Amino acid sequence: VHYLCLCKSYFNPIDAQNIAHNEPFMLVQGDFERLGAQERVSCGVQRGAKKQFKRNEKAYKKLADHVGRFPAVMIAPDDSALIQGGSEMRRKWMDAVISQYDRTYLDALIDVNKALVQRNALLRYFAENRTFDAGMLAPWNARIAPNAAVIAKARRSFIDEFVPEFLSTYAEISGGVEQVGLTLTTQVNEDSQAIESKMLASQDEDRRLRRTTVGVHKDDVVFSLGDHLLKRFGSQGQQKSFLVALRLAQLSFIESATGVKPILLLDDIFDKIDEKRVEALMKRVTNGTFGQVFITDTHLGRIPDMFAATGADVRVFEVRQGEVVPQTARA
Repeated sequence: VHYLCLCKSYFNPIDAQNIAHNEPFMLVQGDFERLGAQERVSCGVQRGAKKQFKRNEKAYKKLADHVGRFPAVMIAPDDSALIQGGSEMRRKWMDAVISQYDRTYLDALIDVNKALVQRNALLRYFAENRTFDAGMLAPWNARIAPNAAVIAKARRSFIDEFVPEFLSTYAEISGGVEQVGLTLTTQVNEDSQAIESKMLASQDEDRRLRRTTVGVHKDDVVFSLGDHLLKRFGSQGQQKSFLVALRLAQLSFIESATGVKPILLLDDIFDKIDEKRVEALMKRVTNGTFGQVFITDTHLGRIPDMFAATGADVRVFEVRQGEVVPQTARA
């Protein structure tokens, strides 16, 4: 589902590694309903060839054109890297959310990333050849700065609008007994000329480190519990609740921005959440405000039992040696 919505696997973004051993290709296909219309999406990957993505049998020229059409939100065990990992993980989280409703942002992000690769390659070239030409960096600075300003503005707006939704969701899941926070940290503002000036001022440091040291690619989001960093002082349960609230708020936020209810994907999330928080989560996902929800679990009976008292339409499938077997539907 994630593949067809966001053009890549959540667990392994390297397409060729998702092809079964000794097979020449893979094909993923699904039927979606969007704003009352039926649409078919397919993704084909052949070894050594470019990935082909189609909607209603028509191939996309750019995958970016598909992102956001069928929004989806994933909650998975390795989400803990979002808290424990480096700033790149949290930037990717922001990018994944904003890109699903803001095409201008996605285009700017793609262009900045391409330009940074070229600028960093040039800095390495200077170091390896013991030379330097500021004039060769100037065009890259001029290309990066306006797109970086677009990104900076979109990220600031996103955090400002997202935080109230997140805090409300976390309070509902945790019972309102803990104070949490999200704060964007950045080196730059939304002024293109100011960004270009900062890049010029940092070029000596860039030369020394052989990479671009100033820009939106250094942004981070600080996750806090009270007055402390969540990753240092939060328990496993608190961190898990934080992540679940983050994703559920993300889901509501994307729906508000696009008018389309995202698909919610919950992968094996129950082991580190206490019973009270699981109960709150189940009430949240069955209160009628969400769209379709897919849940995976290693315990066959646990999910139907959790939903038994909610009145939700629950359909259970068991995977047996690679075969998907429908179980008795429960309501």
